[in-house]
Amino acid sequence: MPESEREQAAVPQPAEVPLPAAPPAAHPVPPVAPAEASANVEPAWRGVSPKHVVVEVVGSVIGAGIAVAALLIASTWLDLPFLVWIAVGVGVLALVGIALEPRRVRSIRYLLRADDLVFRRGIMFQRQVAVPYGRMQLVDITRGPVSRALGLADLKFVTAAAATAVTLPGLPLEDAEHLRDHLVALAETRRAGL
Repeated sequence: MPESEREQAAVPQPAEVPLPAAPPAAHPVPPVAPAEASANVEPAWRGVSPKHVVVEVVGSVIGAGIAVAALLIASTWLDLPFLVWIAVGVGVLALVGIALEPRRVRSIRYLLRADDLVFRRGIMFQRQVAVPYGRMQLVDITRGPVSRALGLADLKFVTAAAATAVTLPGLPLEDAEHLRDHLVALAETRRAGL
């Protein structure tokens, strides 16, 4: 037998020691029932249709075009050259606003909770309104010409307080009609329960 094999045979090998079992937990965690697990899940915010960007851009272009045209006509008729610079400023601001429209539309969200509808919008200055179902007096669908062409609708909620009048723009027409019927039914049950 070679000498290296004799040295390995002479060295005692450590015996494998089984690992101790993990100590039992002081308070075992009970399994969560599926109903309890879904109750803890927070409802998701819903957005409006991305096609609503087109509606906003068309509105901005028309509004800015009318303002710039009026300023240029007034500058020509009244011989006031500074109105041209104001028209340029209005045009630049309109272009910046148009560039921000996609982000502004993505910021429009709504959430249906157990007792109310929460609506939020805005990038820098955010507005968030909660409209209780029992206080809704009118749920109205409106559609402008551009919205109709794109198959979109605006859903307007009117309550007794004028400050809480909320318009949820840019919903697909089918979603707007379904949401209107759902909210009217909820409002009737809440008012009946009062």
